[in-house]
Amino acid sequence: NADIQFDSFDILEDNDIRQGLKTYSQWPTYPQVYVNGELVGGLDIIQELLADSSQSLKGHLGLPESSLEINKQNITATTDAMEIDNAALNARLKSLTHRADVMLFMKGNPDTPRCGFSRTICEILSNADIQFDSFDILEDNDIRQGLKSFSQWPTYPQLYVKGSLVGGLDIVQEMARDGNLKDQLFNCIE
Repeated sequence: NADIQFDSFDILEDNDIRQGLKTYSQWPTYPQVYVNGELVGGLDIIQELLADSSQSLKGHLGLPESSLEINKQNITATTDAMEIDNAALNARLKSLTHRADVMLFMKGNPDTPRCGFSRTICEILSNADIQFDSFDILEDNDIRQGLKSFSQWPTYPQLYVKGSLVGGLDIVQEMARDGNLKDQLFNCIE
């Protein structure tokens, strides 16, 4: 038992991260083990380090043996991990906002909206014969909170066209009142 604290990320949850990490690390397989942001290797490397009895696994990995050193390093590692988590979340948000030409982030889905604002914006888009994809923000709190910062728009629903924020229900209602909503949506981002 090496008694090493670690965190993990499920690469099956995010294909962009899964593929991007292979390129970033230049390591084509999983699992990938990182210590202080540096790639150690995969399972075969960890097994080799465990088999080498010249020092402990912690020693091989450059990890401190005492808890005082660990606590100091955890503060730095946690800050670094938060920056990596934010970068991963922003990459995921960018990917989601580009998932379809017209992308709606809403409470619920078009068939079963879970708030009046989401229901109204779906009706406006449908009545204007605008095809759109949607994401239920109630299903993923990281996306729900992260998109507010990413877009600098604090409320939902949020409508994106070709990855650019158009706005919320009030903006879409105003555009619909002004005339051809479909033309306005695609012209407002050019």
